[in-house]
Amino acid sequence: MRMLNTCGLVVLASTWLSACGGRGPNACDSTSAGSGKLVFTTGTCPAAIQGQPYACTLAVAGGTAPYTFSVVNSSSSAPLPEGMSLDGATGLVSSSLVGGQGSYGVQFQVADSACQTATTTLTFAIAGDNKFLASIFPSSSIFHHRVDTLPVDNSPAAPIYSAYQSATIKPFFGAAAYENLPNGIPAIEVPYNEPDVPVATTVYQSYYASGPIPPYAPVEGTSVSGGDMHVLVYVEAGGGSPPALYEMWQGQYLGAKGWTDSSNARWTDVTSNALTPQGNGTTDAAGLPVAPLLANADEVIGTGTPSAPNGAVQHPIRFTVNHMLNYWVWPATETAGVGSCGGSSGTLPTGNLLSQSSPPASCSMTGPAGEIYRLKQAVADPACASTSPQASIIITGLRHYGIILADNGDSGGLIGTPDSRWDDSDLACLRSLTLGDFEPVNVSSLMVDPDSGATAN
Repeated sequence: MRMLNTCGLVVLASTWLSACGGRGPNACDSTSAGSGKLVFTTGTCPAAIQGQPYACTLAVAGGTAPYTFSVVNSSSSAPLPEGMSLDGATGLVSSSLVGGQGSYGVQFQVADSACQTATTTLTFAIAGDNKFLASIFPSSSIFHHRVDTLPVDNSPAAPIYSAYQSATIKPFFGAAAYENLPNGIPAIEVPYNEPDVPVATTVYQSYYASGPIPPYAPVEGTSVSGGDMHVLVYVEAGGGSPPALYEMWQGQYLGAKGWTDSSNARWTDVTSNALTPQGNGTTDAAGLPVAPLLANADEVIGTGTPSAPNGAVQHPIRFTVNHMLNYWVWPATETAGVGSCGGSSGTLPTGNLLSQSSPPASCSMTGPAGEIYRLKQAVADPACASTSPQASIIITGLRHYGIILADNGDSGGLIGTPDSRWDDSDLACLRSLTLGDFEPVNVSSLMVDPDSGATAN
């Protein structure tokens, strides 16, 4: 039950006895005595690491004990990072296992027994633990194959659409919060015996009705964002089962009811090269997996440090344009695009696989789902790369492995994980590149079977 007290505060009726000294809501008035103005004295909470325990106690001064702490439910602030909880009586924010990653701007409120309140916003900065992303799919997969020596794709379907050529590369990931929410798509690793819970899919395709999705699994933008809300869960090998990947789009945790999503996808053995079957979607428009195509801090940092990284990006990074072409090329399996292409016998049916080895004669739009583009050899590294070590490593990856067109969105959007170890000023160097600096790659010589990510060499 919700009640409005004379102080103008909406609170749960069950909290009144503790918040108002056991005197009930009518005792909360402006004449209640206190011991000075109630204020938060905690200015910061320590950094956290995904998968590790955590504790931070909120402290206050003034007012009249006892105190009641709560998280303010607001569209302009984040909920607690996944896996964390707040003790309303003590102000202890704790977790036995942090699920979230990135930066969360959380607004807290404290109320004393005299009905004074105070609010503060604290940032929780969480380093990810995403080393497992590098092990998704075998080394023979197209997702781990260098493309810098392959021929240019000269198909009329292939180039970046002319209207998008000038779009800058935008790192849609980083350390700082975006509107108090983590910036990027998070991912988490769980043990092989993580219990299955119900999963109800409400809009598009569903590959599973239950899965090992823990309550602390991080949600893209958190549960309050209302955006894509991807949930990516890597399940370790064990118990006679290989490692697996579960992904959801618009995932929401419902407590005892499990999870709901708008679509989901599953790869039951990520040591194999099996792709989603042709014509079937996943949690992105191209029918691709999301997790192994994200830029992540673990691969960039390597064995170095955030300020002196020594890692390497060894996969194409997923990116977006405003509208893809209404066809796909291998290794994609689906699209959600516009435009059409024609062949010698007329217009080709849209929403189908295009061949790079036998391309169409003409297209009204360009940029099919799944097309890989590499940074042109003639394009020099931007000057800022010499003082931006994280961006420099990513740029090398863009030359060797490229970017892969995965979804509709802002043109030039480069997608990665949120992580407190990213250096946002360093990553800003990527904005010196435009989509016009990239060229399409013909990977048809590598394809063994359109339903497999295996490469011929």
